[in-house]
Amino acid sequence: MQSIPVDTTRLGVLRCAVAPEPKLASFETKEVKKDRDGNTIYTVAVMVRQEARRVSVIEIAVAGEPVGVLEGVEVKVTGLEAFSWAMGDRHGISFRAAAITPVPAPAPASASSGKGGGA
Repeated sequence: MQSIPVDTTRLGVLRCAVAPEPKLASFETKEVKKDRDGNTIYTVAVMVRQEARRVSVIEIAVAGEPVGVLEGVEVKVTGLEAFSWAMGDRHGISFRAAAITPVPAPAPASASSGKGGGA
């Protein structure tokens, strides 16, 4: 399976649509999927909106729980890769990232008192 790097700087604002959930390896046994190092794989649904375009939601797999990523929070996705897949007559694109982290909220603008003063 060939990976295709994705330039996230061209995707516009990225927001968490569905908080991280452990990815299941088997729906029947409810076994949680792990990577080679034994880390749980999580899935995060991320809203993508480029200028003057509709919102798309993509599910991104990431190893380890993304701390601080909550629904509605703007996120930064590092090392995003796309993979095409096919199973029988079904096919699609899946996404994997090295990390998903919350974007720090902008610092509040310092309010000046506006009560005059000055020379």
